[in-house]
Amino acid sequence: MAKISPLMFLPPVIFAGFAIMAYVGMFRDDPQGLPSTRVGQPAPPITDQALPGYEPVTPEMLRSGEVTLVNFWASWCPPCRAEHPKLLEMAGEGMRIVGVNFKDKQGTALKYLEEDGNPFLAVPFDPQGRTAIEWGVTAPPETFIVDGEGTVLFRFAGPLVGSDYEQRFVPALEAALN
Repeated sequence: MAKISPLMFLPPVIFAGFAIMAYVGMFRDDPQGLPSTRVGQPAPPITDQALPGYEPVTPEMLRSGEVTLVNFWASWCPPCRAEHPKLLEMAGEGMRIVGVNFKDKQGTALKYLEEDGNPFLAVPFDPQGRTAIEWGVTAPPETFIVDGEGTVLFRFAGPLVGSDYEQRFVPALEAALN
């Protein structure tokens, strides 16, 4: 009689574990959303260092009485470039946007804004990514909706384009503005 190795059961057990995780994941409340400890909390500080020639952010900018977007971006980030026309459009319509440039080189960030346009009312420069860490940013682009009192209302990870943007970000922004 052949001896059965316990290792023969390992692949089916691993597969069953992955299948259970996938099944549970499908029934989460918001499978697209990433939890953010910042939602409902005062906006964390933003570095007062700015790209040369651009306005630094002040705490008053986030407590101006108007909704403000805080967008984390980098010139080397393809999704950031994809959302840039939408940011320009929103700024053209009067949306207040602070653009935190992080983990970038000053020269390439400046060149990018000169060539593609600047939708931001302030452009803080966060080369080490410390402000991004304080805000809980995982990867660019990420955009936060901040109310007029400086409270974070919503976090959107990813570019402001496509169906996810239309289905999740736009309603959250409309709710904040009304």
